[in-house]
Amino acid sequence: MAQFEDRFAEYVGTDYGAAVSNGTTGLHAALAALGVGESDDVITTPFSFIATATSILMQGARPVFYDIDPETYNIDPDEIEDAITGRTKAIIVVHLYGLPCDMKPIMEIAEERDLLVIEDACQAHGAEYHGRRAGSIGDAGVFSFYPTKNMTTGEGGMITTSDQKVAERARMIRNHGQSERYVHPILGYNYRMTNLAAAIGLSQLKMIDHFNEKRRENARYYDENLNLDAPFVPDGYKHVYHQYTIQVDEREKFTRHLEEEGVGYGVHYPIPIHRQPLMREYNGQSFPRTEEASRRVVSIPVHPGLSIEEREQVVRALNGYV
Repeated sequence: MAQFEDRFAEYVGTDYGAAVSNGTTGLHAALAALGVGESDDVITTPFSFIATATSILMQGARPVFYDIDPETYNIDPDEIEDAITGRTKAIIVVHLYGLPCDMKPIMEIAEERDLLVIEDACQAHGAEYHGRRAGSIGDAGVFSFYPTKNMTTGEGGMITTSDQKVAERARMIRNHGQSERYVHPILGYNYRMTNLAAAIGLSQLKMIDHFNEKRRENARYYDENLNLDAPFVPDGYKHVYHQYTIQVDEREKFTRHLEEEGVGYGVHYPIPIHRQPLMREYNGQSFPRTEEASRRVVSIPVHPGLSIEEREQVVRALNGYV
């Protein structure tokens, strides 16, 4: 496992890696390792998988949501400042669908206001922001190796950081708070990755750039051939297309058409986090750009195993929709 941690950290561009059992436990352990606690607020996006927010709740802290940039689907840096209070301890940014957030203004705000930044890079293995890989810019990054991700260990996750103390604490937290055998100075959990999963990860890591380039090749084909607006990619960003996501009117009608044409699709995410039954405290809040995206987004096949014939089938189906 240590070898996988070192090699993945080197790939991302950090000094340390702490392998964990999945992306959710990685987010929770990262928050705990950074000292986020019950009196703290954590700013994050309402447009993500719910684990981004539940990891905050697991640590006893309070999520504070702010709206997204409608072009990138990521948290809007221009509005983060308005969400900061005396309780704010950290920001969790999500590099959604494989496109990094605009990290420069976020890091400037964090430095000015003495806030921690955690990168939820669970969909962004190998993505880049002006030459720096996702997961290497904030105080910690978190990756998932779930089977559908850009690389997998079957199930698993990784915390990346260049802070030795954070790495050491994360490694204790993932192993019952243990500093040495049967010595437990802090509260910890059973968040360990198995050596078998780490061995798979080492093999996958050799292939990640190839996998990502295949995704990017499929995305370029769609960009050039679909009669729809392509996903927005700002200059200086490297999108790794965990999802190739478009927006459509009358999504139910559109997805029925895809089903009739034999084309797979996904909707990520139809119910924003603040509208989830679990998050009753936030149900009265409104984030118009998030809510508009949740009504309109559809993701089409972009995975590296997609054949030329399958790509052509997708294009025919989408361009034939009226």
